[in-house]
Amino acid sequence: AFIFAYHNQHMKKDKFISATPPLTLILGLFIVCLFTQSCEEPIYTPKPRGYPKVVYPEKKYEKFEEDYCAFTFEYPAYARIDQDTSYFDGRSKHACWFDISMDQFAAKIHCSYVPITKEHTFEKLRDDAFTMANEHIVKANYIDEIPVNTKAGVKGMAFDLEGPVASPFMFYLTDEAEHYFRGALYFNTRSNPDSLAPVIKFVKEDLGQLIATFKWND
Repeated sequence: AFIFAYHNQHMKKDKFISATPPLTLILGLFIVCLFTQSCEEPIYTPKPRGYPKVVYPEKKYEKFEEDYCAFTFEYPAYARIDQDTSYFDGRSKHACWFDISMDQFAAKIHCSYVPITKEHTFEKLRDDAFTMANEHIVKANYIDEIPVNTKAGVKGMAFDLEGPVASPFMFYLTDEAEHYFRGALYFNTRSNPDSLAPVIKFVKEDLGQLIATFKWND
């Protein structure tokens, strides 16, 4: 549309002043806008990832007292003892090799006992434990070495690890003369370490009970 403006009443000159853009330009811009909006893909905001709710059992303990081991301790009542009867050559190195299985958490505490001898000296067994713990340094965010020295004469070291490691807790217990016992916690799952953190904390409390109540048979 156009507006005619007159500079004087005698119409000496007629000038045409365009007050709005041409109609074709408006239609062109309108079509471009419609085309752009129709081609844009909708943006979806992902929902936060959720994790299955974990039901924690009541804290109760049973006494481990087996004739194939030279010690006793308390372990969680919700767990199961599975003696290890196999190894590379078809049998375990010692009868006192077993797992503390926690099926509801897809977790196991691998336990092994080695008598201290001239071949398997305390120093060698101790160094092996530190070597195994140090193998996790690459993936661990943090490692805390916790000395063990109980009133029952049990000595040793616990390794508390944080981060995406294979074993978040391992330890060894000994009298430095005859007996050496080692344990390591493993989870049979690929869950994110953050989602496992509450479960790991729960199980570590049970491992603390095991260590605190551990006694060598006289």
